Amino acid sequence: MVLPGRFARPRYGTGRYSMLDFLYLTELFGLTVYDLKGRRLGVVRDAAIVPLVDPVRVDRFLVGGGWSWLTVRHDQVSRLDLTGIWLKDEQLTPYHSDEYMLRLMRDLLDQQIIDSHGRKVVRVTDVTFEILHQTDGDVLQVLDIDVGMRSILRRLAQGVLPRPWIRRLQTRIPHNSIRWEFVNILEPDPQRRLRLNISTRRLENMHPADLADLVEELSPEDRGAIFASMDSEAAAETLTEVDPDIQSSILESLDTEKAADIVEEMEPHEAADVLSELEAETSEEILEEMEPEPKTEVEELLEFEEDEAGGMMNTHYVALPETATVTDAMTAVAGEEELLETLNTIFLVDSEERLSATVPLARLFRASGITPLKDLAADTLIKVHDGEDEDRITELFDKYNLLALPVVDEDGKLSGVITADEIISVLRQK
Repeated sequence: MVLPGRFARPRYGTGRYSMLDFLYLTELFGLTVYDLKGRRLGVVRDAAIVPLVDPVRVDRFLVGGGWSWLTVRHDQVSRLDLTGIWLKDEQLTPYHSDEYMLRLMRDLLDQQIIDSHGRKVVRVTDVTFEILHQTDGDVLQVLDIDVGMRSILRRLAQGVLPRPWIRRLQTRIPHNSIRWEFVNILEPDPQRRLRLNISTRRLENMHPADLADLVEELSPEDRGAIFASMDSEAAAETLTEVDPDIQSSILESLDTEKAADIVEEMEPHEAADVLSELEAETSEEILEEMEPEPKTEVEELLEFEEDEAGGMMNTHYVALPETATVTDAMTAVAGEEELLETLNTIFLVDSEERLSATVPLARLFRASGITPLKDLAADTLIKVHDGEDEDRITELFDKYNLLALPVVDEDGKLSGVITADEIISVLRQK
């Protein structure tokens, strides 16, 4: 759950903050609740926030007394501190499960979460609240998720040592927590994600390679939950960076329509690689849900073996007629926004679409607009046929220091291009 920031990081025990202004979830659990006359009603068994109402305020306290649980609303609390909760309103109602509530003991404590700021997966060991002393009653607001040894000490010592003693002991241990605004909760149920207002916006803004590292640390169920809720384009970029052994399990965990949306956003050769690892039936179902154009491209690549040039090539490239000029090339490049980050070569083809030359992109910037591209072509045309094996391809990249290698069919027509990134991936897998 990504929540808006409201607080500066508290300085525990210094400045305007005091340890009296804070309470931990492990301290809240078991805290005694008193009525208007100071009589004991029960003890706190859980607490909940309702993100759609307020993303940081504790909205309910669940109190166990006898055989039933009662609900204490935040506006029924008069005073709250380390010694107990005193009410100003005794009209309590029985607790009923509500999927719009995030229960902190049940749904958060000991669960894995993603720290989107520190880019890591961690397990929640405690929660820190700030106590706001307001004129109409005290209110708890979530500040941090605790993940360090200090919170483990609190949990081990609860019920064994007095709470003030535990607080003094913990000061010797460094504070280790994550601000609530940087927390993304993993919720497998898509309907409950909506009810809890859990967003993946911060995750989608991370670099795909960083997010892929986090995804690989999660359980299969949590991986599927993340990809099911992400924007398809961001999901495709991330899936490309995930370990190949995990890619297929992620797609298999998604419904067919969502899987197809993600595969459509991938580069055709990467999509073909992923689909080739799936069961034939699953792969066919995903292909059937895809739009005609990307489906055709992927199906053509699936005809090749993974270690052949045809299985390694990308079918997105810039090819122009032999008669094209620098101006023509600049116009074509401007229209290929998705290729700009990786584009380094322009290919020239004859009237029958046979590859005739390659032009390094950098040479365009040193020539006038009317310069024919063929005048800027590389001296040697290095290419491979679509059935060439990856050992030979790797050898060519190494021998000629290539950034891109064109792939042609049996008639010499340009079919695709293999990039240095693909070769790096092949070498890493070896």
